[in-house]
Amino acid sequence: MSGTDSAPSLDFDICAAYRRILEDKEISPPLAAILSLTELMINSKAGTMFELVQALNDGAKNLKKRTPNPISLNAGCELFIAFVTLFPHESDSFGGLKTELVKQGQRYAAEALSYRDKIAELALGFIKDDSVILTHSYSRVVMKALLHAHKTKRISVYVTEARPRGLGLKTHAALTAAGIPCTVVLDSAVAYVMDQVDFVLVGSEAVVESGGLINAVGSNQMAIVAKAANKPFFALAESYKFHRLFPLSQYDLPTHNPNILSFPSLPAQSDAAHGTQPGASPGVSSLAIDGNPPSNKESPSFAHRTMTPEQIARNPDVDYTSFFGRRHPHTRGKSESPDSSRLMLKNFRINRA
Repeated sequence: MSGTDSAPSLDFDICAAYRRILEDKEISPPLAAILSLTELMINSKAGTMFELVQALNDGAKNLKKRTPNPISLNAGCELFIAFVTLFPHESDSFGGLKTELVKQGQRYAAEALSYRDKIAELALGFIKDDSVILTHSYSRVVMKALLHAHKTKRISVYVTEARPRGLGLKTHAALTAAGIPCTVVLDSAVAYVMDQVDFVLVGSEAVVESGGLINAVGSNQMAIVAKAANKPFFALAESYKFHRLFPLSQYDLPTHNPNILSFPSLPAQSDAAHGTQPGASPGVSSLAIDGNPPSNKESPSFAHRTMTPEQIARNPDVDYTSFFGRRHPHTRGKSESPDSSRLMLKNFRINRA
């Protein structure tokens, strides 16, 4: 790519614009991405459609690279870039086309804010009077649905803590301030409270092509518990959160960090620092088991099988820790045969009796 093509994306800090737009608590990451790309078009010096699309792709790539969790953001970027690419226009000049694209992007973002009201109205039919609802973490569309239902129906809400960010506490504070009875439960107590609720209501950061939902960690186990308890599980999501992604498992997501599930490396343990474990001295160990297969031959594991001083005193001529009952090392001198070993073992049994 030449310096001329990349110049439009260097004059505008799209990441700063994205963070500024997100300061509005009602703006979700996909909408913030759309509005950021709209501002990028306004400040772009592109002279052709190819340069404009290239600048938008560069801006989206920069946003994804500098955002820890770019899944929902990427959904908004893909939606807007596809809209710009396929937009039917009748403008006579490229400047007029760019102005029309900016207006359409701003209009779509303004209309998207009303999607939550439409979802809340549709969700009202699923919420019965005196319903007990379980929700997870914090979701703007779920909050809108619960607050709308509270106007005409009596509801009670359980909300999980949603650690490590603890966004469930934010949900609890907002619902309590609105007069909705709400109780915070532990993430590990989902199965405990599941029998007490009528259904589960969660939001979603993205809806993928495989039919799955991408949401705060813990949503999967909540869905599994709800299915086992035969409780309805509802997810609310705006249309701009549909993502062209097909993960086969949780580990196929672009934000998956394998280090989260890695085991820490332990420091090397030296014998001088730790020594022998108490009660496991060689004098009293009866058998040391290693990975070698059992055989009739002498193996290193038999070296740890020793006689106690009392056994040596009562039977000085017999070492019955060996397979053939050989003589004890301090009495061993002559060659031994299996017959003599059996005889000594027989004498040992007589003496012991």
